Amino acid sequence: MFSHIMVGADDMEKSKKFYDAILAELGHPEGVMDEKGRCFYMTKTGVFALTKPINGKAACGANGGTIGFAAETTDAIDNWHKVGLENGGTAVEDPPGVRSNGKRSLYLAYLLDPSGNKICALKAV
Repeated sequence: MFSHIMVGADDMEKSKKFYDAILAELGHPEGVMDEKGRCFYMTKTGVFALTKPINGKAACGANGGTIGFAAETTDAIDNWHKVGLENGGTAVEDPPGVRSNGKRSLYLAYLLDPSGNKICALKAV
């Protein structure tokens, strides 16, 4: 359904460092900067991108919004979370672990990126 997701970033260098680190934990190569100063992470299933807001205002996280990254193992999620904290992310919600609604269980970890965007790594368990 989605071709790409792009989030705002006030400090592209800091944000690229953060996303290069956490996405490497999920098996993705580092982002590529384009001539306009945007950063792109290309995958077979879609594109994740960072950009300074084009309206010149500060970047901000979507209230109620979360971007989820698929992970192959729970260890990868734990490492994703640890590396995220070491590279400028902020812990949010519960620590990494299983969340269940009675019908389905997911292993999840949440972070805020350096610009306040809420992100998640997840795997069905």
